[in-house]
This record gives sequence, C-alpha cells and structure tokens, in this order.
Amino acid sequence: MLGIKSSKFRLTFAATVIAAISGAAEIRFTQAASPAKSMALRAVMKSLGRNMQTMTDAISKEDWAVVAETASKIAHHAEPPPPERRLIIDWLGSNSETFEALDEQTHEAAQAVREAAEGGDDQKVIETFARLQNSCLACHQRFRKPFVEHFYTQN
Repeated sequence: MLGIKSSKFRLTFAATVIAAISGAAEIRFTQAASPAKSMALRAVMKSLGRNMQTMTDAISKEDWAVVAETASKIAHHAEPPPPERRLIIDWLGSNSETFEALDEQTHEAAQAVREAAEGGDDQKVIETFARLQNSCLACHQRFRKPFVEHFYTQN
C-alpha cells in the first residue's frame, strides 16, 4: 500500500511542479505581448498552455483518457496562418531549422504521452510528459524573449 501511495504522491507532485512551470511561462508571455498587436501565434501558445494545464490536472487524477485526448490536441496544435508563418520564418532566418526541430520534438513527445496514457502506463506518462515539457521549455528559452522583443516591443 505504501508503494501505491508513494507512486501517486510522485505523480501528483510532478504534475503540480509542471503546472506551476507552464502557468508561469504563459503569464510571462501574456504580460509581454501587447493586445493591440497580437499575432495568431499568441493564441496558439495560449491554447497549448491551457492544454498543458489540463493534462497536468488529468495526470494528477490519473485520468488517462483526458491525458490521451489532450496530448493529441497538443500534438496536432493549430498553426498561425501562412502570411504570419512566413513573417516568423523570415525573422528566424538561419534559426528556422532549430525552431522546426523543437516543434517536431514537441509533436513527438505529445504523441508519446498519448500512447502511454492510452496504455495506462503511469510511469511512462510522467516520463514522456517531462520530455514534452522539456521540448516546450527549450523552445521558449531559445526563442520567446527575442520573439516578444521583435514583434511586440518594436516602435
């Protein structure tokens, strides 16, 4: 019995920490962006943030059906319209390959979370969710600040 409680505690604790990180990340992006100049990417990122929080809550409740459904939404997230994508890719320049690789890692990690959840493998869900968080974090650390500075603070 102690092993089960300990396992559930680890799941709940890990999910809580991840929720705090993802929530803080969304708040910083939201505060930095000016609503008057908002891009479609901002809405995509907000949706991903909400989905990450939903998944964190579902993991803490061991609701694998919701985890799988939400992971699928993340893996197949919306993209900005083509003109905005072109603007972003032009801005990224030689960094566009890195950006695309990180996005692909996010898609793959979300798919892995979905598969683990569908299999009811709680340990694998936590491991793959950590991979998902790490791919999001890597992209945010590399691109968020310069993106916000370029698209939201230029005069």
